[in-house]
Amino acid sequence: MRKWLNRFQINGLFIKLFLVTVISIAAVSVLVTWSTIRLSERLFIDTFSIINSKVLSQINSGFQSLNTAIVTASNNMLQSGSVKQYLTESDGDSLTMAKSYYNMRKQMDQIATAIETYETAIIVKGINGRTYMTNRLIWPIAEADIDRHPVTLAAHEDPKRLLYLADFREADGAEPVIIAAKAMMERSTGFVYGTLFFAMRESEFKQLYSSYTSEGNDMVILDRSGTILSSNRGELIGRQVPELLGIAEDMHGHGRDYASMHLFGRNQIVLAEYLPFYDLYMVNLIDKQSILNTLVDTRTITLIVIGIVAGALIIVYMISRRLTRSLTRLVKQISNISKYEFGHYVSETGSYETRQLARAFNFMLDELKEYLAELDQAQRKKRNAELAALQRQINPHFLYNTLASIKIMVKQGSREKASETINALIALLQNAIGDVSETITVERDIELLRHYALIMEARNGDRIKLHDFVAPDCRDALVPKLMIQPFVENAFFHAFNRKAEGSVYVTVSRKGNTLVCEIVDNGDGMELDGGWPESKSRSRGHLFTGIGMRNVHERLTLLYGEPYGVQIQSRAGEGTTVRIELPYRTAKNIPSIQKSS
Repeated sequence: MRKWLNRFQINGLFIKLFLVTVISIAAVSVLVTWSTIRLSERLFIDTFSIINSKVLSQINSGFQSLNTAIVTASNNMLQSGSVKQYLTESDGDSLTMAKSYYNMRKQMDQIATAIETYETAIIVKGINGRTYMTNRLIWPIAEADIDRHPVTLAAHEDPKRLLYLADFREADGAEPVIIAAKAMMERSTGFVYGTLFFAMRESEFKQLYSSYTSEGNDMVILDRSGTILSSNRGELIGRQVPELLGIAEDMHGHGRDYASMHLFGRNQIVLAEYLPFYDLYMVNLIDKQSILNTLVDTRTITLIVIGIVAGALIIVYMISRRLTRSLTRLVKQISNISKYEFGHYVSETGSYETRQLARAFNFMLDELKEYLAELDQAQRKKRNAELAALQRQINPHFLYNTLASIKIMVKQGSREKASETINALIALLQNAIGDVSETITVERDIELLRHYALIMEARNGDRIKLHDFVAPDCRDALVPKLMIQPFVENAFFHAFNRKAEGSVYVTVSRKGNTLVCEIVDNGDGMELDGGWPESKSRSRGHLFTGIGMRNVHERLTLLYGEPYGVQIQSRAGEGTTVRIELPYRTAKNIPSIQKSS
């Protein structure tokens, strides 16, 4: 017994390592397999829902085309004097009635061309009792029944709207009919002089979407009462499904891409799109089980995972047994090294793997010593290199858009304006590709801003104007290049998204030994909540990419210290004020123009 206990203690590390590895591999394998299957299902469902959402959008386009055709025909009917006369005049002599009928038929033939793409019947019923039908077979209803039909009553309750309803009566074997109904009303007086119907067989109506359906991928059209007006599954037509209506309304109200529910004896994935012109919901029902069965073969995956785990355990056993003996000694040596004792090396003995680990550890100590020696110097250089690189990133889209604007000016004969724009662009480029670390005078910086404003006016018009004021004693003051430029660009591109026009004001003044630059706009403004504004992706039209407000602040702090930098104040709807403070310096009171290191 003691012999086995001693042996267990000697090989304790190996046994523990192997047991932990076995349990870990088994647990991870099961978890990864389960997660992979579930993630695959979720990914497939998400992808499938995205594809079907695009399909719904295509179907919606077809419905919009049908609605446009019906609305066009309806407006033509309401504007037709011949139609109104036919539906309101009293019966006269046979010649007058024949003439009225002839005019009515001629007018109807013209109006029917708007919906000739669809097999649709036009029915009108006037207050004088007259009725006109272009096709009596599509909606076989007796003329005497039209006035008291639910579709007619609904149209007269809301005479200003075009209503889409359904007639499910199957008299004489007739199939369901989709009906667009509207009361014919004079807009000026509100007098209703008839009722207009556009009738389409349900089989014709569902041609708009039936080509996108398949086994397990069904489509239904729901009205506001939860009644199915149309579907590729004929047995569902006319059924009340309030729970499906609730899901569709919830998805539309909360912007959900899809939902899951148990319906018609199946677990369904539901995609819904609201058809505002029809006041109906188009719902796509996908049988979840049928699509997942084609995706995952659970039995095969399980067998593969078991094989992989078994092979991994064998390999782990062999490697762990070989490494643990010398690994214990190596760990003891490493654990004895105190913090920052990089000269305390471990002995390179034991198995090949352990020797390699020891050699790598000793090499790492040497690398750490060299790294620490260079780290401080690298940190000091990093910030300046990043700032220099950011300033050199001229946005090619700015150049392209500006040159395109100049090309248009030349074609339009505005050669003088084109020449001014070219000169402004040359000045900006000369300033950008020069020594990025040098300082320039305020007067020169303002001149470059005017060039930039000129280019923006040439590209986008004069809806945003730039105004500048520089105190006389500040014109020769030195500032870092591209200090004001990012804020002016930001105002041009982001401050007037909701306002049609506005102004950007740049002022430079002196306060003791401090130079104060302010950039003020009367644009949209924003809520800062006590922090920096949220970073916005650089516009494709910006002159420079990557130079943000925080970059300017950090650069000024690096050059001149903590008291200096950028302050931003803004309120939504009132505009934004940017205040930049830096030491007042000129070329006269320093030996040479200072450059950022």
